Amino acid sequence: MAPAVSTAYVAFEEWTGRRDVPTLGTNAGAPTLPFQGWRRFKEAFAPELVRLAIEETGRVERVIDPFGGSGTTALAAQFLGVRPSTIEVNPFLADLIEAKIARYEIDAVVRGFTQVVELAHGKSRDPAEFLTNAPPTFVEPGVNDRYLFSKDVAARFFAYRSAIEGLEGAPTRRLLKVLLGATAVPASNALVSGKGRRYRRHWKETPVRAAAIDEMFEHGVLSALFDLRRFEARRCRDYEVLRGDARARLAEIEPADMAIFSPPYPNSFDYTDVYNIELWMMGYLNGAAENRRLREATLRSHVQIKRDLSAQAPLPGSLLERTLGALATVQAKLWNPDITAMIAAYFDDIGAILTGLSVRLRECGRVYMVVGDSRYAGVDVPVAAILAEQAPNHGFELVRAEPFRSMRASPQQGGGHELSETLLVLARG
Repeated sequence: MAPAVSTAYVAFEEWTGRRDVPTLGTNAGAPTLPFQGWRRFKEAFAPELVRLAIEETGRVERVIDPFGGSGTTALAAQFLGVRPSTIEVNPFLADLIEAKIARYEIDAVVRGFTQVVELAHGKSRDPAEFLTNAPPTFVEPGVNDRYLFSKDVAARFFAYRSAIEGLEGAPTRRLLKVLLGATAVPASNALVSGKGRRYRRHWKETPVRAAAIDEMFEHGVLSALFDLRRFEARRCRDYEVLRGDARARLAEIEPADMAIFSPPYPNSFDYTDVYNIELWMMGYLNGAAENRRLREATLRSHVQIKRDLSAQAPLPGSLLERTLGALATVQAKLWNPDITAMIAAYFDDIGAILTGLSVRLRECGRVYMVVGDSRYAGVDVPVAAILAEQAPNHGFELVRAEPFRSMRASPQQGGGHELSETLLVLARG
């Protein structure tokens, strides 16, 4: 009888390095982990939250994340031996998630990278071939002599993109596409943050060199290959990634034991704006109509586009009804007249997600959800408290609401650290 073969898996703690995390609600202030450096995503909660949730819940075989983001839940679940199912509406982020959690033949990736470099290094492609329907500010001369990319930088970037698109093998092509996309913002004349996009100081006096694309892409690929090889032996290598609107696609997810996620906050910020450069430069968007469809597929957490904000009437006497009433009294002070309707629509959308999860989760399944409060014209929108009150209407009971930290309010509200970010733990009733 042949001896049993033991498989050595890379432990979750080897990935995280047993680091100290200031708060489980965010990666901000914590050391960057392998995979996280592929494209920095400071909005993500810490993967240690995933471990905590799985340990508390007990026997967990599958986990759902309907707002995949940078893939924290999916990647952490694989290290912990749990099969992740993820939905992500942003196509660049969906590819980023799958690039992190897919299996690879490393030698094939190296061959693909070598082929791309041979075809693209030092070469150029006309940006007009790739940005026909993009905003005119993307490439020099731009508008009023303001532009995101010089002609030389854009031409070098598209030489790489063209070479990658010609590769065989979807996993390698996706991986290299994501890593090239990660060079777009650093190679541009802009800085991008949670507050939006702005031009770098003195960007005309300190232009980006076209060769920076060569250097950043090579560095990104080599770093990613190191991560993939070192952490290949995760306990679970299976996964499910669905692209699109979580409200529409949640019913397609396989049943699971728990859900761990952080939805967009109702802070009237369009999160697609943060990735606007990658979306256009990598061909995920090819026109205004596609851009609008993507934005309409996001949660109704912002008022940057005009769309249907209809929602069910809140229950009489509920915290949501009182909050909407308070917003109505300051309607004249709101910087956008649709904010009150947006808040109502937001809770309608979150309610739809929770109702969908109550169907997809097995008996006694749990939801771990990181949410953030908002404030408009001095009126607090206590998101965690409202969702805790609404939980029974969606098939859940509240286990606990645990404040994580205080977030900075908008400048219009004083800019202090006054808004709560909370972990809600719900159990399927």
